[in-house]
This record gives sequence, structure tokens and C-alpha cells, in this order.
Amino acid sequence: MTYFFVVLFLALMVYFSYFMFFRAESVINNSYNSRTDTYAQKVIRGSILSSDGTVLAESSVNADGDETRNYPYGKICAHVVGYTIQGKSGIESFANFYMLRSHAPIWEKLINDITGNKNEGDNVVTTIDIDVQEAAYDALSSYSGAVVVIQPSTGKIIAMVSNPTFDPNTLEDDWESLTSDSDSSVLLNRATQGLYPPGSIFKVLTTVEYMRENDKVSGYSFDCTGSYTFGSSTIHCYGNTAHGSEDLKTSFAKSCNSSFANIGLGLNIKSFASLCKSALFNSQLPTSFEYKKSSFSLTEDADEDEIMQTAIGQGQTLVTPFHMALVASAIANDGVLMTPYVTDHTENQNGVVVKTFSSSEYCEMFSEHEAEVLQTYMAYTVSDGTASALSGQSYDAYGKTGSAEYIDGSDDTHSWFIGFAQKDGYEDIAIAVIAEGGGSGSSVAVPIAKKVFDEYFK
Repeated sequence: MTYFFVVLFLALMVYFSYFMFFRAESVINNSYNSRTDTYAQKVIRGSILSSDGTVLAESSVNADGDETRNYPYGKICAHVVGYTIQGKSGIESFANFYMLRSHAPIWEKLINDITGNKNEGDNVVTTIDIDVQEAAYDALSSYSGAVVVIQPSTGKIIAMVSNPTFDPNTLEDDWESLTSDSDSSVLLNRATQGLYPPGSIFKVLTTVEYMRENDKVSGYSFDCTGSYTFGSSTIHCYGNTAHGSEDLKTSFAKSCNSSFANIGLGLNIKSFASLCKSALFNSQLPTSFEYKKSSFSLTEDADEDEIMQTAIGQGQTLVTPFHMALVASAIANDGVLMTPYVTDHTENQNGVVVKTFSSSEYCEMFSEHEAEVLQTYMAYTVSDGTASALSGQSYDAYGKTGSAEYIDGSDDTHSWFIGFAQKDGYEDIAIAVIAEGGGSGSSVAVPIAKKVFDEYFK
């Protein structure tokens, strides 16, 4: 019995140490933990800054000591920065603890304690490039949808835009009207919480699965007549375009539905599901933002129509723009997904760094060879395929377009683009764009991506 209780005591001490050193901050920062309210009584909430120090959120205190949160960029950064009214969201939520800690000079804290004044909270410096954020917001314009921009080599989130948006400066007054209109979903961060059929951008996964099951992809050939019929099911290419004789690369670049429906029928569905799981479908995503899981539901007992629909990105498959930006980022980084993050470091009011956040590898989503093939196909999509509007720029662009039907029996489609761009002297950036009801990916999503690339590589 003595040994038993000694072991229990040691186990308790080990867990207590683990909790104090590794779990304390996350527990304290939990939105359900009321302990942070006591910090707010003694600390003026710190600011949220962009990567170049531009203020995205700050607190002002009036003569009566009442604190007001101000957002200089209003609607442009609303979803990524978040709000502190009626709960918290975005960076305001998961970086809450850091902004309510104060690392002001000790003498200043002592004076404030004596005089009854609050201390200045620490500032959170993000990875957001405010110029790129503005460019993405302006490019999305009146379209509902989202734009996510990530640095593949580090995982830094460079921009995150969701539309329709709201003004966090007037959120308290607008709260009732925003929450009563269930159709507007203004408060929903479409970048991480919007679930959409992926359309042809999903063909990057279908391509990888075909590569894994066939050693010589160079031997693939298909003659596209504009549609493909198997049994009682028919798949049409976008606009019923007849693409003619194609290999796998040409099928990819022209986004040929007929060819990919044909490919889908020959795939091992169990292996396909395994690939999608390793690509984080039906899985948790490495982010502190509230998000929805992308879903892949194809099973071995699916009929031919469902298999063909899934292979071209239709059927029951649903994705978030954020997830597809991760896929594009992994392709750009030779198959390796870096853990995405938006908080670069925290600093006190004098700019002294308190805590830094660094990049880390999350998983190998694709093999290096698979990534290289996809890079080649995505480059060909820009030079000779559906993303040709990105060719001939000062940077090298790679991409895959998508036109996702979202109403059965209708020609209405969401406009998609995922890809990346690179230029000497710059870090690469990966992007995912969706414009709801925008039509073909080449007509709307590609020009949006181009405006973002143009700003980043200006």
C-alpha cells in the first residue's frame, strides 16, 4: 500500500508539473475560464498589430476609466482579428491571455499599483501583411466567399478575408440585426467555417491517388468528346467543351471532367479514402481559429455515379477554403505541411519581445515526387490551361481552377482557385480563393488571386 500511494503521489507531481509548464496558458486562455476577467480589471488590453506594426486593434480609456476597443481597419480584418463583444472570436479570442498580461517595467507597475491605475497589456504582433489583406478584401469585392494566403515554408498566415463582413467598431449596436438575419451569416468566418463543394480543385487529390496506383502516369490517355457516359450516368465537361486527345497533365490543365470521371472509376476507393484522410479530410486542422472539418464520404459500396462525381470534386465532398490553402501550401513546400500560425510574437508596450512563435513541421501530406508532379501540372495549368490569366507575370504562378456546382440540376457554380507563386527575393505564398456563385474558376477566382499576387510581389 505504501508503494502504491508513493507511485500515485509521483504520478500526481509529474502531471502537475506538466500542467504548469505545458498546459497552463491554454487553460487560462480558454474562453470558458473566468480567470481572465480578473486580469482585465488590472490591465488595459494590449493591441493587435500586423507584421509591420500597423495597429489592427487597440484599446482606448476615457476619463472615467472605461475601456473601448477600436479597429482601425474595420471590415477588412473583421474575421481574422475578431471581436470582444458578446464573446470573443478570431485573434481576440485565442490570443486573449497574451493581451491581458503586462510586462511593463517593474517600477511602472509599482506606481500603477499605488495610484490604482491599470498597467499596459502586451501587444500581439501577427503574421498578417496588411497590404495583402487589403488587396484580398478589395479583390473579393462584392462576392461572398473567402481568400486565404499562407507562406508555405513557414506556415505564416499572410491574409485571411471572409465576405460578407461586419464592422467590429459598431458590433455592439449591430449585434441584434446581425444575429437575427440567419441568411446573411455575416459573423461566419467563411475562410475556416464555410463548407463548399470543391469542384475541380479536388482533382489534385484524384491525381495523386492515380499516381499512387499507377507507376507510369505517362501512359495515360483519354479522348474527350465533352461528356462521359458510364451505365446510366453522364458527366459533362464545363460548357460541354470537347478537349480531344489528352494525357494526364493535359486533363489536369484543362480540368477535363470526362477524363477524371474515367480515372475515378478505376481507383481503389479504400486507398483513395486513406489518401484523403492523410490530407486532413474528416480530421482536425492545426489552427486556433474556429473551423469546420472538410468531409470525404466516398465508400467502397458507392455506385458508379457517386464515384465519378467525387473524382471531379462534386458528390458529397465538402471543403473549407482554409483547408484547401493548406493543401496548396503543402504542394508548394514539396509535400510538407508546416503548422499554420498567425501570432508571430508578443511584446510589451516598449517593443521588448516577450514571447515568440516559430514555424514547425506538421505532417508530410504528399511525397516529394508527388508534389513535384503536381507543381509541374499546376505550372502547365497557368501556361496552357484554365489559369492562363496568371501567365507572363514578373512571378511564376502555379494553380488549379475549379467550378463547383452547388445546386442540383443547376448551372450555378462557385468559382475556385488554389495555387502558389514564387519570385526571386521573396518567400513563396500559397492561396485559396472562393467566390460564391462566381461561375468558372478562370473567370473570377483567378483574377482575384492575381490581384493578391500582384500586391505581394509588387
